[in-house]
Amino acid sequence: MARVFDVIEYPNEMRDEIVHRFPESGAGDFRIGSQVIVREAQSAVFFRDGKALDTFGPGRHTITTANVPLLIDYIGKAFNDRSPFTAEVYFVSRREFANEKWGTPQPIIVRNPGMGLGVALMQGYGSYSFQVSDPQQFVTQVVGATGTFTTRDIKARLRSMLLSKLQDLLGETAAGKSVPELIGLVEELGAGVRAKAQDDFKALGLTLKSFYIESLKPSDKSAEELRAMGMLDIATYTQLQAADAMRDAAQNPSGGAGLTAGIGAGMGIGNVLGDALKQGAAGGAAASSGAPAAGGSTPPPVMTPSEAASYLRVAEEDVIAAIEAGQIKAKKIGKAYRISREALDEFLSS
Repeated sequence: MARVFDVIEYPNEMRDEIVHRFPESGAGDFRIGSQVIVREAQSAVFFRDGKALDTFGPGRHTITTANVPLLIDYIGKAFNDRSPFTAEVYFVSRREFANEKWGTPQPIIVRNPGMGLGVALMQGYGSYSFQVSDPQQFVTQVVGATGTFTTRDIKARLRSMLLSKLQDLLGETAAGKSVPELIGLVEELGAGVRAKAQDDFKALGLTLKSFYIESLKPSDKSAEELRAMGMLDIATYTQLQAADAMRDAAQNPSGGAGLTAGIGAGMGIGNVLGDALKQGAAGGAAASSGAPAAGGSTPPPVMTPSEAASYLRVAEEDVIAAIEAGQIKAKKIGKAYRISREALDEFLSS
């Protein structure tokens, strides 16, 4: 025989829970006269057959056809209004869920006129808070028939919404601001994201209470990643690798600077990028005219590791490390390596 609930409550602080269904599975058997106890910062929404019957705020309530008028459709008069009726009650937390974290899993590309490549890859992180403003709408639009719904169940969806607004706002703001100016506008950007996202949150029955940017800065990306994004040509790519090798060699006197060390994508390498672009343009002009590139004669078709290092403008140790890692094709003759110019060009274009 089904159990009839005379007291309906969920005495839980709901720190991480947004919604708790009563009962967690199936439909509950209630009746006119049953008591509904709703804690502070809670709302209780009655549902039957996917349709909301009524919403109760904090306090003790007695179920009657007066406060749940739609129940009259489900209750007959044969048992003097004491016959059980089936329904589900969703207890919804109305507290503010604060200090939720967000971050940029992938850098956001923004314009950076007059500096470096003219673009920057921005990354940031911060926190936000939200609150359920319309319990009935939130249960209908988001929760469905789930027994327990926590902040963990909706974090990914909310973060996607916020990052979309942040990317849109950065694109609009960067059109007239440089990257250093953007970094100084984190409070204004946070307010802008909050305003842009409010309608999307409202459609879910939520209110975005706050959005804070704790850090916003250019991302460190490797030359390969930047080139894969279509932001580097071969000449610039080679120059940046050389700059990385020199920087890492200075930081690591024992040698072995990596060929693919990270580089600052938006700031701090403006001079290197400017020189790279100038030299790349000069090299391209020489190639188109059939003349050897600036800086010497045409490289030989077969090179030693030292000559290959000069061709790539990196340390000889880096070339040997790349050969041993299988990144550069080479032929070992005795104890010496020989590398074809085609193999080096293939490495640069891979």
